[in-house]
Amino acid sequence: MHPDETAGSRQSRGSGARHVYETLKHEILTLSLTPGKPLDETLLATRFGMSRSPVREALVRLSAEGLVEMLANRSTLVAPIDLADFPRYVEALDFLQRINARLAARNRSAEALGRMKVLAQAFDAACRRNDYLEMSATNRDFHMSIAEAGGNRYLARSYGQLLDEGRRILHLHFDYLQSSETDGLLHGDHYDLIEAIRARDVDAADRLAHAHTRQFHDGFMSFMRARYDDDFDFDRPASVA
Repeated sequence: MHPDETAGSRQSRGSGARHVYETLKHEILTLSLTPGKPLDETLLATRFGMSRSPVREALVRLSAEGLVEMLANRSTLVAPIDLADFPRYVEALDFLQRINARLAARNRSAEALGRMKVLAQAFDAACRRNDYLEMSATNRDFHMSIAEAGGNRYLARSYGQLLDEGRRILHLHFDYLQSSETDGLLHGDHYDLIEAIRARDVDAADRLAHAHTRQFHDGFMSFMRARYDDDFDFDRPASVA
């Protein structure tokens, strides 16, 4: 085979794998592909009109991000949402949310502040339209702009993975959060956080980031209590298998 053809073939396969990865990731994060759903490589290859190789590459990448589980028998599932582990998830989210906010308050640039404001406004616009897909996407982008302003790419990368998992949790209960009784739970203190970062007030940024995590936690717990029988004890620590 001609060297240029080999390079072209590799580029084509890489583009195909990226397309499969981006499509499946979007469907997983928005719950179009539900937690626990089997993902058959052959069926996916047929769906996307390509060989199994780029499909496999996409699934491996999604597995590395914790969005799918590749089992020992070579089957693949959309990663379940482990509600019993929710307190540990919130603990990790809170830590990364606070440290990234603190770093942003120390290191932010004028350009970074402008991006935060644009994304906060985009989130508000999505909320007014009740556009759930755009709400979760712009909320993630807003918080990632804070992490990027902080300047630590390792913390930002880990934070981004947690925010993606949080998008699935948000999509579980968007309808509840948009109800008249709980509408305030959906709108965080984005602009207060931007102002604290602008003022380089590290302690205020930390405090507001923590309050934002608690708001997310309290909204989801209120949804769970409303959805399930009042006799269920949601504050009981999860048992360890």
